[in-house]
Amino acid sequence: MTGPADVPPDYLDRLRPVCLGLPETYEEPAWVGTRWRVRQRTFAHVLTVDPDHQMAYARAAATDLPVCVLTFRSPGDEIAGLVAAGHPFFKPGWGADVLGMVLDDKTDWAEVGELLTESYLVLAPKKLAALVDGPPGGHPQPA
Repeated sequence: MTGPADVPPDYLDRLRPVCLGLPETYEEPAWVGTRWRVRQRTFAHVLTVDPDHQMAYARAAATDLPVCVLTFRSPGDEIAGLVAAGHPFFKPGWGADVLGMVLDDKTDWAEVGELLTESYLVLAPKKLAALVDGPPGGHPQPA
């Protein structure tokens, strides 16, 4: 039996190949949930939000029930569009380029793969980013 803070194993099974398939990434336990990093920069974090313990996440995701959420970085020109789309996307109150997404049985995992690749490209050093075939319609790296 999993507790409220546990991420469903099938979600981790879908996220790991994408995140660990990018150059020089690694996975580690976060304060809650699991995160993926390039060098010392977190480009993806998945956790199950328990509104009694992760109140900031619960408020941002507009939920009073436990939900699994993924936070990631997004290029500045995409943030407004994703947030305007509404559920499953939300804007946490931290980090100008941080977005959140509720994961559930309706999740478009191909879209998640593209978003995680973009998140990696936002944070990765230029030499590592150059090794990645960006998502369709990918964005050039900032100078």
